[in-house]
Amino acid sequence: MIERMAKHYDQYCPVAHALDVVGDRWALLVARELMQGPKRYTDLAEGLPGIGTNILAARLRDLETAGVIAKKTLPPPAASRVYELTDYGLELKPVMRELAVWGARSLGPPTTDDELFPGWLVCPVDMILGPLAPPGRFEFRVGDEIASLVDGDAYTGPIDDPDVVVEGDAEGLYYLFIERRLDGVSISGDRALLDRLIDAAPQPVA
Repeated sequence: MIERMAKHYDQYCPVAHALDVVGDRWALLVARELMQGPKRYTDLAEGLPGIGTNILAARLRDLETAGVIAKKTLPPPAASRVYELTDYGLELKPVMRELAVWGARSLGPPTTDDELFPGWLVCPVDMILGPLAPPGRFEFRVGDEIASLVDGDAYTGPIDDPDVVVEGDAEGLYYLFIERRLDGVSISGDRALLDRLIDAAPQPVA
């Protein structure tokens, strides 16, 4: 049985209970980071710039208490302690994907004030494009960042024999998928396959 958190809404409602578990600030972003696999505390702190060490420790403790994550020790020679999502925690992925698609519709393009940290690209590729992608091999390049989709599964880095390669800056990639504009990216490979992915991408809020 999932232990009830100390702070809660005092409502017998599944939405309220879900927010009891993952509604605190940073909690879902911790889960987002662990969707790509187990991570050490230092990896999580690096992937969540702006989070205080006390807040990260508290969120990890709360999520572990709720049965969303678990700690384990890697076998030698690593022998590092890492955090990973439980089966219950992994069930958040479709929820987070729907939330990401919903949020993308009103997010707006990145600005010069938005800092993009190493590894950022695989998250929108996985959360937004992954569930919508037709079968095929896509590779996206934004500066030093490369993320790929293979039949809907996202990976960090390049892949062998991509069907289509999209290259540009973060703003160009946003306008490609949200506003269907091609002027900010360069495209090589199967253009018809990319058109199918673009057609499936979320429409902006009017």
